[in-house]
Order: sequence, then structure tokens, then C-alpha cells
Amino acid sequence: MTFRTLLTVTGPNQGEGDLKLAASLCEQVGAHLSVLVLELAAPPSGDGYAAVVSPAWLEERQAELKRLEKRISDVAGFLSQSAVSADLSDDYPDTGWADDVIGRRARYADLTILGPDLLASHTLKDKVIEGTLFSSGKPILLVPEGTRPTLKPKRVLVAWDARLESSRAVRESLDMLKGAEDVRLVIVDPIEDEFHHGEEPGADAAAYLARHGVRVTVDRLPSANHSVADVLRQHAGDVAAELMVMGAYGHSRLRERIFGGVTRSMLEGQSLPVLMAR
Repeated sequence: MTFRTLLTVTGPNQGEGDLKLAASLCEQVGAHLSVLVLELAAPPSGDGYAAVVSPAWLEERQAELKRLEKRISDVAGFLSQSAVSADLSDDYPDTGWADDVIGRRARYADLTILGPDLLASHTLKDKVIEGTLFSSGKPILLVPEGTRPTLKPKRVLVAWDARLESSRAVRESLDMLKGAEDVRLVIVDPIEDEFHHGEEPGADAAAYLARHGVRVTVDRLPSANHSVADVLRQHAGDVAAELMVMGAYGHSRLRERIFGGVTRSMLEGQSLPVLMAR
């Protein structure tokens, strides 16, 4: 995938950090920047007609709309000073529908960037992750605080488990993988059979990447009573990876929420940028 449009989502309580980050990534690859400004509407308190006409709720909505207008103005000012091509859209959805709104917008971008400001906004972060991954078919790039993101990484770790989601993540990141100097295809506790990794775990995936000109090495790692997420984080540090590529939500959202899962583990406490696709 060649990234030609990058999307970032921002809210009223955020500064320019994520905007600057997204703009710098656009400059790096010559991409267009799309910005979606959101204010999540507060639900009415109480039930029925009385809740709809509650003066306190109406005042809260007016305050939210004023914050949204100010944020739109601030973002527009930032974009007017930016050298990158950009567009700006906004919305004021109920919280329950925000992921659908975000997902629809993300369909017109190649990659959605989640910077440190957005990742610190837990409600909006969850809506962006779920909306993009489940409603757009496009990948996301998580950029934790203190990391240096790049769309031209030299060292990449690919978390491979032979699922459809992993295959999709590899396909979405293929241009970056071709430009990297060292790509590690990492398999944790591989199962050697035809329904999982084949007779030689990782060999088919490595051959596929090699045909595209990717310089790839297969690393098969034991979990040794550690979580898969911890093994991947540790190995990423050991090989000095600048980016991790992985599939997201191999199970349903409900199952992931109840039982956890690698996706949820990787969303917390990450130490390097992660590209996820589903």
C-alpha cells in the first residue's frame, strides 16, 4: 500500500502535537492530510421528554458546540500555515455512533494516525480504533508518547500468526517493508501443521515477502510462560525495531473485551509505533 492520504482525528481538549506529527509524516511521503474534528455529544440525563428539555443538558450541548467551533477554528489556522495539502471536516455525534462516523471518514484515507494526544483521550481513542479497524477496512498507526514515528523505517518487526489479519497487515505495509533494511517475521510458539504455519513455520510468508524484494528473516520464539505481547515487545527492543506490524482483533470485539487478547495488550504500554490492520 502506498500512503497518499493520512487521517488524524482530534478533539477540543487536544493541542497541536498530533497535527504536527501527522503533517510531518505527510511531508515524509508526499501525502495529503485529512483532519476530522470531533466533539462527542453528552447523553441526556434521565429518561423521556423531561431529559430532552433539561436546561442543564441544553446548556451542556451549547458549551460542547462552542468548544467544537473553537477547535475547528484552531485546526483551520494550523492547516493554513502548514505546507502540506490538507482538508478539514467536523462532526458532533452521540458517543454511541462516533465509531461509525470515524469509520466512514477513514474509508477515504490510506492510514489513520493516532498520536500521543489522542491515545491519552481514552473514550475518543477507543472510538477511533474500533471505527477505523471495523468500519473502514483501513489500517491504523499507533504512535505512543516519546517515540519517533516514520513511514520509511529501516528495521521492522512483523508479528506473524498466519491469520487473515496478519496477512492484511503485511499487505498494507508492503511498501514500507520493501524499503526497510531489516524485516523480522516473528512467530511466537508456532504450531507446525497445514492449518497454521505449515511444515516450516514462517517459510511461506518469508517467501512471499522475498518475492517482493523484502529483506526478511524469520524469528521463531518460545513464549516461556510470558505473554505473546511481552515477547513481541522484548524482541522489538532486542532488534532495535522502529515499527511493529501486526494484525488486530483476530476474535470478535466482545470476545477480546472479555478475555483480553494480544490486540488489547499491545494497545497499552507500547514502546514503539505499531501499524495494525484487520
